[in-house]
Amino acid sequence: MIVALIIACEVGFWVLLALGLAARYLLKWRRTSVALLLCEPLLELVLFVVTAIDLRNGAEPGWEHGVAALYIGFTVAYGHYTIRRLDGHAAHRLAGAPRPPGPPRYGMARARHEGRLWLRTVVMAAVACALLQAAVWYVGDGDTSSLRSFQGTALRVVGIHGLIALTYTIWPKRAPAGHEERSALPARDPEDVPDLLVGRAGKDEEQVR
Repeated sequence: MIVALIIACEVGFWVLLALGLAARYLLKWRRTSVALLLCEPLLELVLFVVTAIDLRNGAEPGWEHGVAALYIGFTVAYGHYTIRRLDGHAAHRLAGAPRPPGPPRYGMARARHEGRLWLRTVVMAAVACALLQAAVWYVGDGDTSSLRSFQGTALRVVGIHGLIALTYTIWPKRAPAGHEERSALPARDPEDVPDLLVGRAGKDEEQVR
């Protein structure tokens, strides 16, 4: 059941995101877009509650509970970033806004970008490890080896990603001769969403409207 719910949450994330952006840019239903995007965090809440209930009902802690914790951590850390990036592309393609700049590819700008992504991975691991530790305490004297193994998995992901990010600082990639890279500004967000998922729309997007 937990695995099926994880898949349903992942599908639901993309469906709600697509519907929210379509409502905002195609139908001009901004309040509807807000409501759809605000439903995104509810998916993780549902997964968390169902996982807790499953353990409370005596389910043996297994890999599916570890995957659920990692999934929640990943969406907490990277969900906002994903929505921001896709909103910028939707504004460009559907509302005529300027094309959002991609992430930097060269030099220390790329290193800083990779460092920021690594910090998101740290947040992902911290959330996952906290949830797994709470599950360990909740289970008590039961077999919690699978939960602790996923804590180790989260920490290994942080270490591997950190080493990869560090290579961009030690050996920064040089831009080709004559190449001029646009600065990677944050993508614009739906103006009416009043929470941490998105921010205010930029001036250039206001002009498009």
